[in-house]
Amino acid sequence: MPRDIITPEDEQKITEAIREAELKTSGEIRVHVESNCDKDVLDRATEVFAELNMHQTELRNGVLFYVSLEDRQFAVLGDAGINATVPDHFWEDITAEVVKHFKHKKYAEGLAKGVRMAGEQLQSHFPYDRHGDTNELSDDVSFGE
Repeated sequence: MPRDIITPEDEQKITEAIREAELKTSGEIRVHVESNCDKDVLDRATEVFAELNMHQTELRNGVLFYVSLEDRQFAVLGDAGINATVPDHFWEDITAEVVKHFKHKKYAEGLAKGVRMAGEQLQSHFPYDRHGDTNELSDDVSFGE
């Protein structure tokens, strides 16, 4: 079970990273963790993206960090508004950093680092507007089976 590996302290660390990142950008970041992925990881991440209603942000600037722990699968997926503006290596750089931590079973540290990297990069394309920005999606980590 994912909650056996991601402790409440880990969950807090990841949530804090999301909140910190979203103070720099109007982008919306979610982290979803589950045990198994029985299909292509990007296909599953796309399903979770839809299940979490991440495509319904006003600027189409949602980012999903998807983790399947037992299968050792990871994907980071951005909505149309983000993919149209970020540099080509954006997702690859974040993925490399997260996976580096995962290899040492430091899941929370890897996810927190990746989330912060996404926030820093998104800041230039989707700056935070403290007067008009609302938190459109939950900052909590979501869990699947």
